[in-house]
Amino acid sequence: MHPAAPAPSAPVLPTLLRKDSHAHDHAPTDRSFFLTARGLRWWLGISLFCVAASASAADDLPSRIAQAMQGTATPAMGVLVIRDGKVAEQAVSGVRRNDAKAAATREDAWMIGSTGKPITVAMIARLVEQGVLSWDAPLSTLLPDLATQMQPAYRDVTLVQLLSHRAGLPENLTDGVALDAFFTDKRALTVQREAYIKAALSEAPVHRPGTEFAYSNSGFLVAAVIAERATGTPVETLIQREVFEPLGMAGAGFGAPPAGQLLGHRGGKPVTDAPHKADDGVPPIYTAAGNLHMRLQDLALFAIDQLAGSHGQGKLLSPASYALMQTAQPGSPSGLDWGVQPSIAGRQGPVLVHGGSDGNWLAWVVLFPAQNSGVIAIANAADDMGADKASMGLLGGLFAELAPAATPAPAR
Repeated sequence: MHPAAPAPSAPVLPTLLRKDSHAHDHAPTDRSFFLTARGLRWWLGISLFCVAASASAADDLPSRIAQAMQGTATPAMGVLVIRDGKVAEQAVSGVRRNDAKAAATREDAWMIGSTGKPITVAMIARLVEQGVLSWDAPLSTLLPDLATQMQPAYRDVTLVQLLSHRAGLPENLTDGVALDAFFTDKRALTVQREAYIKAALSEAPVHRPGTEFAYSNSGFLVAAVIAERATGTPVETLIQREVFEPLGMAGAGFGAPPAGQLLGHRGGKPVTDAPHKADDGVPPIYTAAGNLHMRLQDLALFAIDQLAGSHGQGKLLSPASYALMQTAQPGSPSGLDWGVQPSIAGRQGPVLVHGGSDGNWLAWVVLFPAQNSGVIAIANAADDMGADKASMGLLGGLFAELAPAATPAPAR
């Protein structure tokens, strides 16, 4: 069973990697970095939020953003609304960094954290469709040189299980010192990822693979290495070639946004230095798990293609691949890698949801395939500066405009 959703009065937002005082039993020290169970509940359990709109539907989008940000320290926020499979509204409000006056613009790129995971899945799906990879091949076949070194339980794990968080892998390396070392590692990213997955696959599973959902960034890094080995190409190039270029996502890239654009914020200050440890953000090797930047309109191109795919009209993938991504796995709240929900905040689904944060940024994508609508909301700060409050207030009102009220469950 996946963790229970949070009470409506207490939404909790995660960082992609975070230091938490409640370390897992399997953590070797008291310094465990992971997307917490509370964070998992945040993006998969959002359907139980009673979100109150902080801005009237009569206001224009810039005014609604500005009003949602009031009472928080969020420096900037961008929102894009999709209706009828097209961009209907887009607005950005605030400043690029809170110690200067330069305004954020529509051409600025934002870090999207784990919200980039469905993009990784789409890249893998393209390779499967090209016959380069197989959804159902076991790790013992995909990574034959590691078969004898990995935990025996992982040998039969498949790409589907890795990308739906059902492989049994811990969220991240449980050794915080080993994880921190990747922040300053100077080797090629492909070499570092090989070292990471060798360590990850040696760790004991948190449950028997294929039986339960357990959010895992490590699973996405294992999938990335499989793709790199099969193609002889870094995952960054694969994502660029297989997703960004076909969809025209011209402002999308890897790592921090270009100099002179938006900065993330933490503790009330702009983050001007690259992260050096898991407390600071994510390491460069985490591309496949959540280290992408892009403009709102770039992420919208991907979201709109996912909506089109749900109606058999997608550009990027086959109908079968869209269905696999957007259908919850047996006994799981997740597809590959969308949270799949029957409703959200009292609005009728089905709903595809993903959220992400590295502690310096916060991003949401929420799609209503039946309505061919959705919303993207991104801030250049996270919950410590009130970006969660600003996002929740704004999204509550927008959901009410994008989908009909959910049908009440029949009384028992």
